Amino acid sequence: MTTTDRRQSVLAAAAAAVTVVLWASAFVAIRHIGQEFSAGALTLGRLLVGSLLLGALVFSRPRRWPAKADWKLLLVCGLVWFGGYNVALNLAEQRLDAGTTAMLVNIGPLVIALLAGLLLGEGFPKQLVIGSIAAFGGVVLIGASSSEGKAETWGVVLCLVAAVAYAVGVVAQKPLLSRLPALEVTWLACTIGAIACLPFGPALVRETADARPSTIWWVVFLGAFPTSVAFTTWAYALARTSAGRLGATTYLVPPLAIFLGWLLLDESPAGLAFAGGALCLVGVAISRYKPRRDSGTWSG
Repeated sequence: MTTTDRRQSVLAAAAAAVTVVLWASAFVAIRHIGQEFSAGALTLGRLLVGSLLLGALVFSRPRRWPAKADWKLLLVCGLVWFGGYNVALNLAEQRLDAGTTAMLVNIGPLVIALLAGLLLGEGFPKQLVIGSIAAFGGVVLIGASSSEGKAETWGVVLCLVAAVAYAVGVVAQKPLLSRLPALEVTWLACTIGAIACLPFGPALVRETADARPSTIWWVVFLGAFPTSVAFTTWAYALARTSAGRLGATTYLVPPLAIFLGWLLLDESPAGLAFAGGALCLVGVAISRYKPRRDSGTWSG
């Protein structure tokens, strides 16, 4: 590996770390403000803030407009991931605690690995498969020790919908990043999602008028950091690694979300959750390991 390659690898890992931390914080923030904002209104508010901030950056520098063929993938990414995923996630967190929601949504990396292997030609590297199984085992352990002790059925279904939407969005985004800057892809997808959610506009206006100022600032936080920053750092990292390997890093989100939920929302996990978090860490380390010699792949 050359010095440039090592530098790119370090930057991509740092970008992924920023994404993981901010996405974990989003689960807690959504849970916190879900009593004052409905799922659709919260999605629209978050995406509007994100679109405005990202747009200011995009239009402050030279732009590369997407080709006609790129718009299909941008629409999938914007409608399914930025729009559909966020609505499903917000609805789920009105029924489940932040940690449990994060765990259930994080079957997404397994779906990403499957779709990327089948549709993007990434195959199934042995370390990715082993690491994903180990990390998913950690998620199961955390789930067995959830703070509530049970999961409301409709909330679980919504989490599964969100996980699939997340995976589809990532796989649609990956080809775009070979042709367009990460910032532009993120802004366009965020804007498409916001436009799709405009029917929630009246609810957003009404609920914003009734909400506490601190709650409104949490909506701004969601748009500025877990959306604008985290989705951009995700796209930056995704452009420099495989979708399956990067997806596996989000197994770190559930243990972080559980910790933040305990710290900020007093949602206390059981001791088994800590063992699950450690297993998640081990699985991510395995999935991101790059051997000096090719150890082969398991092809579909």
